[in-house]
Amino acid sequence: MPSVTAEIQVNAPVKFAYRAFTNSTSLREWLCDIATVEPHPRGRIYLWWRGDFYSSGHYIELVENKKVVFQWYSNQDPEPTQVTITVTEKGDGTHVKLDHAIPDDGSWILAATEFLKNWEDSLQNLKSVLETGIDLRIAHRPMLGILPGDFTPEQAATLGVPVHAGMRLDGVVDGMGAQKSGLQRDDVIVEMAGKPITNDFNTLPLAIAGKKGGDTVDVVIYRGTERKTIAMQLSKRPMPDVPFNPVELATKARALFEPALAELEKVFEGYSDEQAMQRPDPKEWSALEIVAHLIQGERFNFTYLSSLIDGYELTSDGFGTNINAAVQAAVKANPSIKLMLAALRRSVEELLAYTELIPDEFIANKGSYYRFGSILLQPNFHLAAHTQQIKDALAAT
Repeated sequence: MPSVTAEIQVNAPVKFAYRAFTNSTSLREWLCDIATVEPHPRGRIYLWWRGDFYSSGHYIELVENKKVVFQWYSNQDPEPTQVTITVTEKGDGTHVKLDHAIPDDGSWILAATEFLKNWEDSLQNLKSVLETGIDLRIAHRPMLGILPGDFTPEQAATLGVPVHAGMRLDGVVDGMGAQKSGLQRDDVIVEMAGKPITNDFNTLPLAIAGKKGGDTVDVVIYRGTERKTIAMQLSKRPMPDVPFNPVELATKARALFEPALAELEKVFEGYSDEQAMQRPDPKEWSALEIVAHLIQGERFNFTYLSSLIDGYELTSDGFGTNINAAVQAAVKANPSIKLMLAALRRSVEELLAYTELIPDEFIANKGSYYRFGSILLQPNFHLAAHTQQIKDALAAT
């Protein structure tokens, strides 16, 4: 049976190269968008990419830090095939060889060509992730410069938007493509680059798949009742400089958190606890409920770091929704401006303390470490957007 062969040399220990084919978190960092695996003979290996392409198979053979054999059976293939990975210590790094066996049948010629291209590209990304932590799929992906928000039927009615499927904007990022094109808060995106945009965030990366920073796409929005088409230039994605020293990482993160927290705290000056608890509208959060939402965001980051260190990243079929009962519970437990702001500070302090204590073994796992670090060092888009929301909520009282 003929096979497609791709190989690459990576400057990383062999155990991390082996892990890249046997751990669900590692597989997501270089190969697919979702993975779930049980690395033992007959154990499952399920790989999924946005756009609903997937491969569902099982492991056939595993020799720790030497060899992995698994069945590949995608939703586009007429029958299962077999992939063999060998990892070998070579010099200061690891040689990775991939053989994808295919039927000796002329009908598989096109598939063989696609397999080769995709595996070669993926192994290049594996090299980048293991050596630098950077996922090239993200590094090469353009940025929109938008802050997506909820979009409910009630919001559609309030805004006068005649559709219920779309992506409402909480705001736009200064200096990026969305702002430069004229997009603004409460615009509802319904189409981008000729593809529909819905309440599902995954429709955004699907719409710009294959696009690069500098490309221009048409964006169709509703601004109230008016439907408009806007040409938007996609921004290039700056990749953060993540220090591979946890104490330095926490210090850099603190430099971003401190001014944002100070600005948020200043917003509450002159307002009473009663005003901070008052909702501007029955369907909108109060100022303190918005702070509760921010606290939950930092708690999620704490839990997310634990899942990465543990090697079992939390996954879902979407981003979920904001659960009002959870927000209200935080306010009930901290029923004043002073208590809520202290709770937000404490959640940030706990996250930064946890960051400083990241174990050495996790630092060596560069893909996971860099992913967490890049999240921590993002500009405070989320905090800034909600600071304005808090201002609006307080002003309404």
